[in-house]
Amino acid sequence: MAPSIRDLQLTAAETNVSLSESGEDERLLSSYDEENSGNLRRIQVSVVGMTCAACSNSVESALRSLNGVVGASVALLQNKADVTFDPSQVKDEDITNAIEDAGFEAEILREPSTSHSNPSGNLVGQFTIGGMTCAACVHSVEGILRKLPGVKKAVVALATSLGEVEYDPVVITKDDIISAIEDAGFDASFLQSNEQDKTVLGVTGIMSEMDVQMLEGILCNLKGVRQFYFDRTSKEVEIHFDPELLGSRNLVDEVESGSFGKLKLLIKNPYTRMASKDLEESTKMFRLFTASLFFSIPVIFMRVICPRIPLLYSLLLWRCGPFQMGDWLKWGLVTVVQFVIGKRFYVAAGRALRNGSTNMDVLVALGTSASYFYSVYALLYGAITGFWSPTYFETSAMLITFVLLGKYLESLAKGKTSDAIKKLVELAPATAILLIKDKGGKVVGEREIDALLIQPGDILKVVPGTKLPADGLVVWGSSYVNESMVTGESAPALKEVDSFVIGGTINLHGSLHIKANKVGSKTVLSQIISLVETAQMSKAPIQKFADFIASIFVPTVVTLALLTLLGWYLSGVLGAYPKEWLPENGNYFVFSLMFSISVVVIACPCALGLATPTAVMVATGVGANNGVLIKGGDALERAQKIKYVIFDKTGTLTQGKATVTTAKVFSGMNRGEFLTLVASAEASSEHPLAKAIVEYTRHFHFFDEPSAAKAHNNGQESKSFGWLLDVSDFSALPGQGVQCFVGGKKILVGNRKLMTENKITIPSHVENFVVELEESAKTGILVAYDNDIIGVLGVADPLKREAAVVVEGLMKMGVNPVMVTGDNWRTAKAVAKEVGITDFRAEVMPAGKADVVRSFQKGGNVVAMVGDGINDSPALAAADVGMAIGAGTDIAIEAADYVLMRSNLEDVITAIDLSRKTFSRIRLNYVFAMAYNVIAIPVAAGVFFPWLRIKLPPWVAGACMALSSVSVVCSSLLLRRYRKPRLTTILEITVE
Repeated sequence: MAPSIRDLQLTAAETNVSLSESGEDERLLSSYDEENSGNLRRIQVSVVGMTCAACSNSVESALRSLNGVVGASVALLQNKADVTFDPSQVKDEDITNAIEDAGFEAEILREPSTSHSNPSGNLVGQFTIGGMTCAACVHSVEGILRKLPGVKKAVVALATSLGEVEYDPVVITKDDIISAIEDAGFDASFLQSNEQDKTVLGVTGIMSEMDVQMLEGILCNLKGVRQFYFDRTSKEVEIHFDPELLGSRNLVDEVESGSFGKLKLLIKNPYTRMASKDLEESTKMFRLFTASLFFSIPVIFMRVICPRIPLLYSLLLWRCGPFQMGDWLKWGLVTVVQFVIGKRFYVAAGRALRNGSTNMDVLVALGTSASYFYSVYALLYGAITGFWSPTYFETSAMLITFVLLGKYLESLAKGKTSDAIKKLVELAPATAILLIKDKGGKVVGEREIDALLIQPGDILKVVPGTKLPADGLVVWGSSYVNESMVTGESAPALKEVDSFVIGGTINLHGSLHIKANKVGSKTVLSQIISLVETAQMSKAPIQKFADFIASIFVPTVVTLALLTLLGWYLSGVLGAYPKEWLPENGNYFVFSLMFSISVVVIACPCALGLATPTAVMVATGVGANNGVLIKGGDALERAQKIKYVIFDKTGTLTQGKATVTTAKVFSGMNRGEFLTLVASAEASSEHPLAKAIVEYTRHFHFFDEPSAAKAHNNGQESKSFGWLLDVSDFSALPGQGVQCFVGGKKILVGNRKLMTENKITIPSHVENFVVELEESAKTGILVAYDNDIIGVLGVADPLKREAAVVVEGLMKMGVNPVMVTGDNWRTAKAVAKEVGITDFRAEVMPAGKADVVRSFQKGGNVVAMVGDGINDSPALAAADVGMAIGAGTDIAIEAADYVLMRSNLEDVITAIDLSRKTFSRIRLNYVFAMAYNVIAIPVAAGVFFPWLRIKLPPWVAGACMALSSVSVVCSSLLLRRYRKPRLTTILEITVE
């Protein structure tokens, strides 16, 4: 079934997710940084053909060598590269060419297009290409496509069997492109393009030619359809239409109604390809492993078991031509393993060597070829001279089998690390109930539609027990919604008219009507999935060390293997060890060769390249399951070194729900008149304190019904309150308050600074009253009318219940908590004392919070900033680790390194604790990865053989090499058992 137009990922687009880093590491600029740092651009590139850390290091080096590239990070497991560059110096083609010159396949990953076509008028189409088996096929197809007239660019990916072609539709058509590919000997079919006036849909219900004619008849008579084509083989219909007259949902509706329900048009979920790709990789590796095992077991059986069974052994010794029957059987079985099942290693090794690089495939091909071709040589030499030497066919067979076993287990583990994304994808609803309205807005019916056909502005019905189909606003009804699967908050959230709802959450009780305002990739759920995917492909700075080691490891190992061969051979020839050490019918060269092959096999560095990315992938998935979204490995690495955590006060340490607790009048005005005057001035302000004052005044007077108050709180015009006075010349003064005119007289509502700048004297008794409020953790708001202070309001913002415990827990972890606020010093001191913070900064404007962060960074301290992600965004971006409280805001996602989905400070503890445990696991992974090499290489080289008679046969070396990768992956998977600290146990944390 063809993907829908919503599956498109074809045109370049900059991502909004930033990956900031500290120290001397290069910085991939976020959207916030880009506003201040020129016209840098960031793209992601799919890289096919990488098999170990040496490969990823080669790609990264090639990218960094380009003039204009300011940052490049390559993720081995995800086969992706993240590149930040100056588009005035480097083009997309330069980046892909650099990767291809390094011996790999490159493809720019693109985002959905929002325009009808690109500015140049070219189209970008995707084609499925079958029959490709190696990089040579890829180069062949690309070469053919690039030579076609009208084709501007062509990129082919072997792993996905996809080709992406940018072409001029005036010069060449998609059918011409398909024909060119097929003429080259490959299968081809069109998949999708960036045309927004075309869609490809799967059709079910086609049973005969009459059904096809019925479909064509419906489309011919449908207004807005320009042309269409039905593929009888794939049962897909391609439709070109006028988007101003027709939409995708209208197409589906007209076809299904016109066929009286016989025909159904199907839309493919955009994320289903991800799960199928993991399954396909695992299935392929399992098939290769089982095939190799099937042919290898008889070889081992003939070597180990048959000599103990006289009848079978006599059959193997039976001479058939120049060789014994056993030799013929071993040669035939191992040849299949070596050149049919193991063909992939030769292909990959050849590609690497042609481009001057070395990787795991080179070592595997070198080790297996040495044992195989020596065994063939030994047979031929024995047939000619009569001197028979031992053969080592089983070494080649078992080595390939163990390598494929390791690859299969790795593919299973990689699939498991994406469980968090799979769970998020499963939250997406499959269907929705669309309400049908007449021209007067009256509901006249309802129908069930595919959730992928929801359009902005649709009114959808949500019944109890079902998933909300899209992000939107409640327009009718009230209910409680379980948002724990997205926010992690266990308590159901009350949703009433004008409440925002998140697609994928579950409606618990009452029915709701919601108006969809975000669909497709714009939904909160899709943004979360995108964030987790980006994080899992990121590279931690610690991995650069592993990449460096891997880049020099393979040549070093090959050199060491040659030295081992020469050393043992020359030592034997010179008589340094007795001939009794030699195997039966063996010679010095055979004896030396086995040590050399063992060195080549055991030293594969693939485990080294998996140590960091597997742990990062698991950690980001675990974090997402616990409501903590992590930007990537660099953020994880910095978080485990945090020395200071700076908290914003309002909305972070406090609940962000200000309430008026005191109203004191210092003039002859009565209390009701005073409150009405203040509320009238504050009614036009969006500040939380202003809303608290208006709400307090409404309750005091009982002038309005609750519905009126609700209307105000939902952002409607303040004049819905009939008792409010008319104001003029209203202005809000950030960091001070508001001012306006009521009845021709000036009214000021704000802090001392506002009064001082307007030359209004604050009497001592008023000042003393404000001081008392501030010392009790309340904010004092001064009110001046006609140049005189007429009263004071006391406003309190309750602390979050977990604030004090989290602060104490951070101290137990060796992290110093700091508070920063724009509030006055006395109120800040009272709040800090209540939560247990001794270091705080008061009267700090939003822009100044970043300066506070920088002051704590002096001396190389790693500083985290915890804020709401809106007015704190400069500080979040300036901090080494930005943690945004609350989810769903673009600024939070762009500026912060961690997004804490719940407004719960406990997640700060979780973020730091998870980071520390992740990097403890990474260090353990490096121990596993290096232990096999450091310990096993000397054993494989025979260093201890003269004294202990210990040697490592090549097939055992292959098993150790495969198990090294498996042990690293399994070690990372243990992070899935992570359990976040509970409030009852946080205080038991001690600094290690």
